[in-house]
Amino acid sequence: MDYEAKKIVAILSNRVLADIALNVVGHLCIAIGRYADEHIMGRPILTDASGNAHLGISCFPLIVTKVKPSRLKAAIAQAKADPSLLVAEYPREMLDTRTDDDLAAALAARPTDELEYLGAVIYGDTDAVNAVTGRFQLWKPEI
Repeated sequence: MDYEAKKIVAILSNRVLADIALNVVGHLCIAIGRYADEHIMGRPILTDASGNAHLGISCFPLIVTKVKPSRLKAAIAQAKADPSLLVAEYPREMLDTRTDDDLAAALAARPTDELEYLGAVIYGDTDAVNAVTGRFQLWKPEI
């Protein structure tokens, strides 16, 4: 397996605080994991020296970055225009609603150009992901 063939990049709005950022990345990674191809995972189960099993993890790197909200929106549009990339995005409505039905109604009431994105995760071939995210700054929590 070529561990550098694919890449996963989380992009966070630079206005998102650390507690929200962790929530955003967690939800988006679940979505990407659910809809990604079978190559995203390494070994499904890893066994330690005591014989205990542990769930495997992605075999590709996950990089977390941050950008201005306008750049995040542009990156999402650019990534979604490339059919080879899998994109999960996190509009503010995901934070402000409680149930899936509430979220569906909130999104149905707002056109795409009015959405405020808090983050996104992009998965795909490294070159294609880098074309969208290659110059983004690594995310660090504000201390």
